[in-house]
Amino acid sequence: MKKILVPTDFSKEASIATDLGFEIAKKSGAALVLFHVVEEGSSTSSSFNVEGQVAQGGSGIDGLFMIKLIEKSKKQLQKAVSDPRYSSVKVEGVMRVGNPYHGMRTVIAEQKADLVIMGTAGRTGIGGMVIGSNTEKIIRTAHCPVLTVQKKPATTDFKNIVFATSMSSSEEIFIRILKRTQAIYNSTIHLVRINTPGDFQRDYIVKDYMEKYAKKLQLKNYTLNIFNDLSVEEGVIRFADMINADMIGMATHGRSGFAHVIAGSVAEDVASHASRPVLTFVVKR
Repeated sequence: MKKILVPTDFSKEASIATDLGFEIAKKSGAALVLFHVVEEGSSTSSSFNVEGQVAQGGSGIDGLFMIKLIEKSKKQLQKAVSDPRYSSVKVEGVMRVGNPYHGMRTVIAEQKADLVIMGTAGRTGIGGMVIGSNTEKIIRTAHCPVLTVQKKPATTDFKNIVFATSMSSSEEIFIRILKRTQAIYNSTIHLVRINTPGDFQRDYIVKDYMEKYAKKLQLKNYTLNIFNDLSVEEGVIRFADMINADMIGMATHGRSGFAHVIAGSVAEDVASHASRPVLTFVVKR
């Protein structure tokens, strides 16, 4: 892992994500990139980093307001980048003016981020990134793993990782990501299949299939689990709570548009409601 990107609107939730990003960067030897978007109401846009010059259009009161807002945000970002708590890792700052979601997608690609860490809630308004409202979009579209965090984790030493699996071949690329995480933290991966009333399988059948699946993926240091609940989302969260997991890992198919409205995404729902960090990655169906 070379680069971890943390979008920030300087809220409490974003600060939690930044702290988590620092801990992972320190453990993995990666650089930490703090990214902020100043949301603009007009079509005029500009971009710069904390070392660059501002090229901002606009006139009158609106233009003056934007300039002041940019100057304030630039100072906040520089303060975050220079925070002595993060001095043991390389920290960079990047800023954009424009649409928060599109700005995040652009910077994720430009920076070739290996991991994005996001808070699941944040302040709103013209000066904010509206992190909460964009997190699910990033989960669906990012080409790298996304780690979401709702509150300060009990630990950043991820020894117990829940892998909620459907045991499909499409998830195999995601398990490679989990195995790299496991190697960094010397973790145990807890595979779990959630039995629901609409998708129920007998335990002995599922256990046999899970064992073959784990061997196919060449997993080490793992457990096999079946958990019954009314929905997959509730089952994943309750199982993680039951074993006091440090992280939940889930693949998502990244549905968008009408298909997303109909089917939704279990991974996005878990990321929105879980009290512990959730690692997701988009895989092809």
